[in-house]
Amino acid sequence: MGDSPANAVNVIATLGHNRSLSKAIQQFAAAVLGDGTVSRRQREMVILRMGWNCQAIYEFGQHSLFGREAGLTDPEIYALTRPLATWDWAPADLAALHLTDDVYADDCVSDPTWAEVTGHFDESQIIELLVSVGYYRMVSSILNSCGVALDDGVPGWPSPES
Repeated sequence: MGDSPANAVNVIATLGHNRSLSKAIQQFAAAVLGDGTVSRRQREMVILRMGWNCQAIYEFGQHSLFGREAGLTDPEIYALTRPLATWDWAPADLAALHLTDDVYADDCVSDPTWAEVTGHFDESQIIELLVSVGYYRMVSSILNSCGVALDDGVPGWPSPES
């Protein structure tokens, strides 16, 4: 992932209360954020969308920084907090976001979304998307439940003016 623009002191301190799981979570994060074939931009889009869906401000703030680094604009980041039809997403981006919303809604990708996703991603990439949104759903629930506060320099929710 290179040099991260994010400051993650608070999440590291929180997870540090269980060193074994903290290490496993960090290794899993490295795998999710590492060498996949889904574009970094699309991966950050689905992470941001899941963070928004879960109302995980910490996750959303951290990944707003990563998203910008991956090429997302501030208006796109804001659009990830709105109904998907309110932005002119590229078809592959929209398919990935539909997958994210389906998983959030009932932990299963619908048949219409599956058909849409398979038109843009291969089987390996679909698994990568599913693991990414599932992982960040889990992380969002941990951060929300533990009340992890935003770190210095990490933004909160976006505004339409950003």
